[in-house]
Amino acid sequence: MASPRTQQALAKLADLTPRQIVHELDRYIVGQGDAKRAVAIALRNRWRRQRAPESIRDEISPNNIILVGPTGVGKTEIARRLAKLAGAPFVKVEASKFTEVGYVGRDVESMVRDLVEAAISMVRDDRESEVEELASERVDERLLDLLLPVPADTVAQPEVQTAPDDEQVFFVSGSGWVTKEVEAARDRHQRTRDKLKLLLRAGELDNREVELEVRQNAPVMFDMMVPQGAPDGMENFSDMLREMMPKRSKKRTVKVPEARRILMDEELDKLIDQDELVTDALERVEQMGIIFLDEIDKIAGQRGDTGGPDVSREGVQRDLLPIVEGSTVSTKYGNVKTDHVLFVAAGAFHVSKPSDLIPELQGRFPIRVELKPLTEADFVRIMTEPENALTKQYAALVESEGASLTFTADGVAEIARTAAHANDRMENIGARRLHTVMTTLLEDVLYELPDGGKEPVNVDAAMVKRRLEKVVEDEDLRRYIL
Repeated sequence: MASPRTQQALAKLADLTPRQIVHELDRYIVGQGDAKRAVAIALRNRWRRQRAPESIRDEISPNNIILVGPTGVGKTEIARRLAKLAGAPFVKVEASKFTEVGYVGRDVESMVRDLVEAAISMVRDDRESEVEELASERVDERLLDLLLPVPADTVAQPEVQTAPDDEQVFFVSGSGWVTKEVEAARDRHQRTRDKLKLLLRAGELDNREVELEVRQNAPVMFDMMVPQGAPDGMENFSDMLREMMPKRSKKRTVKVPEARRILMDEELDKLIDQDELVTDALERVEQMGIIFLDEIDKIAGQRGDTGGPDVSREGVQRDLLPIVEGSTVSTKYGNVKTDHVLFVAAGAFHVSKPSDLIPELQGRFPIRVELKPLTEADFVRIMTEPENALTKQYAALVESEGASLTFTADGVAEIARTAAHANDRMENIGARRLHTVMTTLLEDVLYELPDGGKEPVNVDAAMVKRRLEKVVEDEDLRRYIL
């Protein structure tokens, strides 16, 4: 049974119906409705599995998906936005890296370890947001102690009594005794401290310096002692060596903002239960984790001249198989089961096809969705409709310099036409071509902006044609620039 925190994270999916998930994805991704529907159902099924009877819950497998389509059509973005929407740990892995020289079978497990690290970071951020206010209060008090040390005249004095023989004898009680002078000094110190606290929070003491005792990290040279593909238990070897090294610290003189950052990290570490954090992170990986396997077509078993499969690529597939099917992977935080991790694979499949994968791996990706190539009309929508549209991004960059950047309808249409034409004449890289076109179009504007005037920049069709004419017409320039 998942912990209450993990159940709370899964409960957020209750308000996300497949239709609502698609609607949220539409805010950032143009078109590809079939792919959006497939991932929306897969995400909703996670919540449905948690509501299923316990007797059958573990038997319900995730809806692993293969997204088939050329580069730049939104495959990665769909998976990334889906994970962000669900608040799920996410990691992207290039499947082709497992075909590199020096590959050993255990390297495939690194994707699970990377997913665990992503979950640790995600859960830590959640915990830090919960205790941030308390940690900030503690940091303020520690900074005030450094800025205004307690003076000697505020310390309680030992009690003095007169002995029968008129000799002075000191009797010190547990707390001592406080004179009116000591009490007055304490009041003055507290008033000064309260005033400094207001100045500290207002940022008026940021130029002051304080002396801190900072912990030094252990040397990182131990990482070199553990080779890739090491046997079980060796992954933690470097961490064990670090723990055995004596903890060292040194004094540093830093300004208040830097001191606040250092002290904040220390206080957050004190307030967060590391064992609970790790437990929740591992659960979140097992119940909500998403691994995006890009370029899976690069490991598809192509047939060579001899008629036999490529052994290297088929070997990678067989190494991936137990991870996708469900196995237990050892990490430095503990064992992780991959039975219910959602795998989303993607590839262009220009040369190979999904049926070239070994049958066992094909069976673990029952859902296949073909994404459509982007058209000129799609490019127009991509530049205008999403909340993070490219035109809005460049407008924000220009506004940071105190100027303004606007795009007319015919200017957007001309940019889309140029990008589509470049994709047709050269390698089709999808929406990524818009980035190259926009960068080339606005290069002079962005370069001259800090030193030039703050006059508004209007991007219309005439400007686009004028600035890109030479590049578009010259095939050699087009090939190297666009």
